[in-house]
Amino acid sequence: MLVRYRSQVPASRLGPLSRLLTSPSPLQSPNACLDPEPQSTSIPDGVLAGRSVSPGRLERPPGLEEALSALGLEGEREYARDIFAEVMVCRVLPRRALPRTVTPEMRALVVDWLVQVHEYLGLAGDTLYLAVHLLDSYLRASRVRLHRLQLLGMACLFLACKVEECVLPEPSSLCLLGAGSFSRAELLRAERRILSRLDFRLHHPGPLLCLWLLAALARSGPQVLLLATYFLELSLLEAEAAGWEPGRRAAAALSLAHRVLEGAGSGPEPALYSRAELGPLEPCMVRAALRGPVPGRAAVFLKYARPQRQGTSLAAACLLRHSPPGPP
Repeated sequence: MLVRYRSQVPASRLGPLSRLLTSPSPLQSPNACLDPEPQSTSIPDGVLAGRSVSPGRLERPPGLEEALSALGLEGEREYARDIFAEVMVCRVLPRRALPRTVTPEMRALVVDWLVQVHEYLGLAGDTLYLAVHLLDSYLRASRVRLHRLQLLGMACLFLACKVEECVLPEPSSLCLLGAGSFSRAELLRAERRILSRLDFRLHHPGPLLCLWLLAALARSGPQVLLLATYFLELSLLEAEAAGWEPGRRAAAALSLAHRVLEGAGSGPEPALYSRAELGPLEPCMVRAALRGPVPGRAAVFLKYARPQRQGTSLAAACLLRHSPPGPP
């Protein structure tokens, strides 16, 4: 049985993606190789290596202890600098292209479906970000058959649940949400394959935690935080965003939200990232917000269009069309 049902997403919207992923289209060559690469023992070291952050950013920003207290970490004030370094300075995925059998549109289709499943089950926000991170890590470590891409996404979500959730959904329930695309045994085998290929490297301070910390540091209001959360979740659908540090992605979302709601020249303080560092990220989020609920990328827009989230996606599209934000 399913553990939680808190979403308004109907079960009929959740189902197999195999037909969409494997149907001939301009996005997929009919001659594409669908055979997996030879099995390797673990993910290459370079996939999770490389911390491209200046040493000065590791210094304790003003108000860090108060920000941690606002996040419910009053008892960890003496470790404030270490917590900040662990959360904000995180290993990133390389800017390596996706396997040639998987286009950015196919990846977006799977992530869009995972957003629906995540909302339908009422899972924690960090679970979604970790699941997409595991999906991107695996795709950059090996190739995958297209008709197994949905299975890979669900297995990544199941693993993320084991890290972030207190109560797990039953594997058989997850198979039902796939409308028979895979069995329970196949889901568990996929889970073992992911763990082996990633060498059990599941720890990842996601961008959502970075956003909360940056918003607490900047004393951002609830409206700004909600809009920034929307921009941040939209970035999950963009393949290029997988190569950005979680802290930088969160900073871009928060900076964009401040300028959309408060006008040009505004932004979070302290500004931990320069304009040059945020420059390539914000246009990507703006394009995603203006794209609207297009097929295959509609879940996040529709999720934030509901009254529970104050119609954030509708308001964001309107504000961006009438008052485009200036450079960060």
